[in-house]
Amino acid sequence: MTDLIPIRENAAPQHSPRPLPLFLAMLRSETLGRPEEFTAAMTGLAAYQTANRPSFRAAITAVQHVGRVTLYDCGGAVAARPVILVPSLINPPYILDLPGASLARAMAAAGLRPLLVDWGTPDGADAEQDVGAHAADMLVPLIESLAEPPVLVGYCLGGTIATAAAALAPVAGLATLAAPWRFTGYGRARETMIDLWQHAEPGCAALGLVPMEVLQAGFWRLDPARTVAKYAAFGRMDPDSQAAHAFVRLEDWANAGAPLPFAVGRDLFETFVRDDAPGSGTWRVGGTMIDPRALHCPTVEFVSLTDRIVPAASAAGLADRRDLAIGHVGMIVGSRARASLWQPLLDWIEQLAPSR
Repeated sequence: MTDLIPIRENAAPQHSPRPLPLFLAMLRSETLGRPEEFTAAMTGLAAYQTANRPSFRAAITAVQHVGRVTLYDCGGAVAARPVILVPSLINPPYILDLPGASLARAMAAAGLRPLLVDWGTPDGADAEQDVGAHAADMLVPLIESLAEPPVLVGYCLGGTIATAAAALAPVAGLATLAAPWRFTGYGRARETMIDLWQHAEPGCAALGLVPMEVLQAGFWRLDPARTVAKYAAFGRMDPDSQAAHAFVRLEDWANAGAPLPFAVGRDLFETFVRDDAPGSGTWRVGGTMIDPRALHCPTVEFVSLTDRIVPAASAAGLADRRDLAIGHVGMIVGSRARASLWQPLLDWIEQLAPSR
């Protein structure tokens, strides 16, 4: 298949933090007694809403489909070693192929063949597709469609899914980037997330979907002060600066994203956060116990020590662990990403045994 698909760089249906009413309430509470900070954050919000945005990213090629899931070719020679980039189910996949800061294009330039998974947009008919189904019924068929076993590189929850897929299909190697595994590592934040789910679960069950706003609200609760502070800082920026353009691009990504199937939400909040099935060694997919330390392929994990979304304490604890002093998103697209993550990852892939 050689369909050229133009991908919108800004997929958010609104140029505002989602859900906006919750953000405004959080802004008021976090700036109480600090009128200058409130004004700066509101200025930043207004500037974000009206900022100029590019319309499209460059077209990329769809090479395989499994239901609503698409595998895109991000460049590189067809005969080169395939690397499947597995994004999270939360937020769009283009964070791994962001113009000007693309891990995928760096891989292509290094002589690899990067292939990016796009999970598509589920609807109510997909309600019972849990996290394991995304590994077994979607990612594994993509792996098996290739002429040789690929290297899997999974980011955030995509790393958790890639780990399961590596236990179910032959792969040349597995690298996880800020991937949660031991959910007890979230500490007291688990209680907050479980409480959020208890309130959201009835409505999500009725929809058969978990709206992106539910997840965003959970992320904000992890560090509300930082969420407000970054808008205040943006309100003080030169709108034509590179930093301002980068802020808009990343916030559009953070505020975009398809809903999740209800069963994914149930897995995230109950099987993972509440019960810690992966970390306790009880997570099974299709009858197979998923143990990252028992995989029959080379493995490496890159862990952010300053990550508020996926705390370092939630890492799987692989023998080859690379600690980074850089944040959850910064490790992928920040100014230090190339030296801190991209090059070490490329070096690790380079030293893998040839697959041909």
